[in-house]
Amino acid sequence: MTAQPVSGGGEAQDGGAAPLPEATPGRPRVPRHPGRPDVFTFGETMVALRGSGPLKLGGTMQVSVAGAESNVAIGLARLGHSVRWAGAVGEDEAGQLVLRTLRAEGVEVSGASTDQDAPTGLLLFEPRLPEVTRVHYYRAGSAGSRLTADVIDRAFRAAPPTVLHLTGITPALSPTARSAALRSLQLAREHSSLVCLDVNFRARLWTAEEACAVLREWIPHVDVLIASDDELPLCLPGGGGAMPAPQSGGAGPAPEGGYRETSPDRERTPDGPQSSEAPSGPADNNEPTNPPLPTIAAQAKLLLDLGVDEIVVKLGAEGATAYTHGGSLHQPAKTVRAVDAVGAGDAFVAGYLSALLDGEEPAGCLERAVTTGAFAVASPGDWEGAPTRAELGMLGAPPGTVVR
Repeated sequence: MTAQPVSGGGEAQDGGAAPLPEATPGRPRVPRHPGRPDVFTFGETMVALRGSGPLKLGGTMQVSVAGAESNVAIGLARLGHSVRWAGAVGEDEAGQLVLRTLRAEGVEVSGASTDQDAPTGLLLFEPRLPEVTRVHYYRAGSAGSRLTADVIDRAFRAAPPTVLHLTGITPALSPTARSAALRSLQLAREHSSLVCLDVNFRARLWTAEEACAVLREWIPHVDVLIASDDELPLCLPGGGGAMPAPQSGGAGPAPEGGYRETSPDRERTPDGPQSSEAPSGPADNNEPTNPPLPTIAAQAKLLLDLGVDEIVVKLGAEGATAYTHGGSLHQPAKTVRAVDAVGAGDAFVAGYLSALLDGEEPAGCLERAVTTGAFAVASPGDWEGAPTRAELGMLGAPPGTVVR
């Protein structure tokens, strides 16, 4: 399914800009640096244990690894890109599992460090209902949360990348991790690396107000901003730090990654956008109310004016929309049978960056992004379902197809 430009100079989803022309002016162009790795990213990757049911009842657990940045790294490596990941793991068996898994997936990890005084983080997934999964983090004081700027400085300078990919998770882990992320932005400017930021807000790690203070400082350094519709205000100046209700039309958190489920139920998973619920009753006249937020298109325009070259808004089951100085373009979602929506947003980012590195225009980037996102939700696990380049065309195969 190819991306469809907004027709007739109309609006994208919510009052967007005019259609994008074939050659998009003002959008980021990936710098050409022969010999450099395509992408450098870093953050905390944890050991992930997936239970077969409620944890308090015991049962079996599957062991894997999980981390937003490493999920993106694996997705890009499977699509044939050279990727480096840096982070800190404990000097323990769990840390060895993290590094071994990334190496096996073709991700370069020589910039990672081991911490003798802190353990590798732990993540427990507890399927509670068919559409509800609870996640339990054990990452306070972990090696990953103790990541420092000097580790990132050494890893970055060893092989300056074409693209630096960041998320809003790493700066939420600790002051030292926040300093490491800020240092990477400074290095990206020094080495003319394109910067991609996936907001990836996690309410369990920091408040919206804390996230706003950091993300708004970063915005002038960002070339490509990726966010769900309810995360976008966190990057806006003077937005008050409020997390609005999703604007994509769904009740509750919407799944990320550009896919539409074949059943009417929408999965609510830890990787979905997190929102503040509006009161169901009439407003109390004595309580202050926040002014209504601008439309998504208006928010994107503000961010473009602040220096971001391209903004990609994930709309869950409604697909995704890209905004540049040349206009906007919407890509409908792919229809798949959802198995596990965790990691869909990371797969989406991997697909988008992959196409951007290949020199694709927004239509091609969105098409690949929603395709990789749909692959992710069709398989259990954070990254296990990420497709290779040769598999990208399989999504359109009719039911019952056997590839021989």
